[in-house]
Amino acid sequence: MEQHYLRMKDRPPGERPYEKCLEFGAEALSDGELLAVMLRSGTKECSSMELAWRLLDLHPSYKGLEGLYHLSMEEFQSIPGIGIVKAVQLQCILELSRRLSRAGYTQSCEFHSPEDIASYYMESMRHLDYEKVQLLLLNGRHCLLKEMTLTMGDSNNAYVPVKNIFAQALRSEAVYLILLHNHPSGCPQPSREDLLITRRIKEAGDILGIPLSDHIIIGDRCFYSMREEKVL
Repeated sequence: MEQHYLRMKDRPPGERPYEKCLEFGAEALSDGELLAVMLRSGTKECSSMELAWRLLDLHPSYKGLEGLYHLSMEEFQSIPGIGIVKAVQLQCILELSRRLSRAGYTQSCEFHSPEDIASYYMESMRHLDYEKVQLLLLNGRHCLLKEMTLTMGDSNNAYVPVKNIFAQALRSEAVYLILLHNHPSGCPQPSREDLLITRRIKEAGDILGIPLSDHIIIGDRCFYSMREEKVL
């Protein structure tokens, strides 16, 4: 039997995301309804709400909004009705959400605790499916002078260029260094390689007078601070 899709304009007003938002506010909308508003339109056979539900259920391991962060452009477009334009819009929405999570901070913010740093970078790093190693250069007040990506990709093949780290630190007149990376598994416990590279950078920093203040590993809504755990 042919399945019939109810068009958005044929739904009762209480089931239309736009009208519901106007009457009750965006906070009254479900995840699917919010996504449907972003999609704007569906197809002849499928409304924007049906598209939204399919997207939220697309990833095999992560369901709901969490799954969207783990989908590629090609995976978005695997759903009939999601072309390249909508896929780009979805990618931009996700990136905007990451940036909004950091919008309360400024480049002159002071990082006095591992919690400050983890909060600043959590949303931009915890969803990554690959390992990303970043260097934070701080001044004497622990304000962020510069951030730079050292490596991206498979952690087993990651190479952290110690020489480049201190060349950048000297050029930026940094007083402290912080190493930061994520574990795609979601578990922030350090590996043997994490501990080895931390030791190498700490020893070099002690010699040059630019100490490694911390090495923070981002997990899924959790983090590990080597300073707090007295590894450093």
